[in-house]
Amino acid sequence: MVNFTATLSALITANHILHYHEVVDAYGHVLVRNPNNDSTFFMSGYLAPALVSSMEDLIEYYVEDASPVDPNAGRGYSERNIHGEILKRFPSVNSVIHSHSENVLPYTISGVSLQLTYHMAGFLGEEVPVFDIAQYYNASDRHDMLVRNTRLGAALASYFSSSSDNLSATDLEPEHTLVLMRSHGFATIGTDIELAVYRAIYAHSNARVQTGAIALASQANSDGQPGAGGLGQVRYLSTRERTDSRAMNEGTRNRPWRMWVREVETYPGGLYQNALGTPPT
Repeated sequence: MVNFTATLSALITANHILHYHEVVDAYGHVLVRNPNNDSTFFMSGYLAPALVSSMEDLIEYYVEDASPVDPNAGRGYSERNIHGEILKRFPSVNSVIHSHSENVLPYTISGVSLQLTYHMAGFLGEEVPVFDIAQYYNASDRHDMLVRNTRLGAALASYFSSSSDNLSATDLEPEHTLVLMRSHGFATIGTDIELAVYRAIYAHSNARVQTGAIALASQANSDGQPGAGGLGQVRYLSTRERTDSRAMNEGTRNRPWRMWVREVETYPGGLYQNALGTPPT
């Protein structure tokens, strides 16, 4: 049996870390699969991530349809089917994060692909798919970009897989670690909370770096001054560099996690509260 309290403490702190690093604001969410029952998961109720502070703020849901285990649990996030359907399709995934990162959003609508710009984001791999919810709406859906039901959740989950045309498949391992959502944000995954948080923060950072590099390359083209990769050329990581960087960085993710935990625990003013105590570091 896994230390249940420690897992939920990490979930609360993950909400705070993602807010501190501006990956989420009043919106966005993170979940963890129940460590002692893989058919359910926990995420916060209808709260801004920075304000999640105790067991009472968390709701347990069934993976099967994202319905609450306790029908009287109170209001939850309308997009919990994002999380339930990803957990359902990939048994190896234990944590999912959904973000509206403003750094990442331009890559969901511009036709410019999100690329791996530096080694800390090696998990992005060769391709970052873009999920366009407009392809999956039916006549009864609200066209508000939200993933409100299991059908839309299954469609999004399929983009983590090479068999994206099969919405009901079960895959042992996802092919992709992050999927962009057109005009909405992104979803990313992990085998644990620490890995999912690592990926969300460095996807957010990688997008900022890429946008800066593209701007510099454009300026080099306009004034005739060559950039590091040649005149106006952005040089991304090679296939081998992507693979090796992912293995190297994800093996050391406990180092930033320990720092991130301390950052939110010592944040002045008492914004971030965790009644379950400090999570494992």
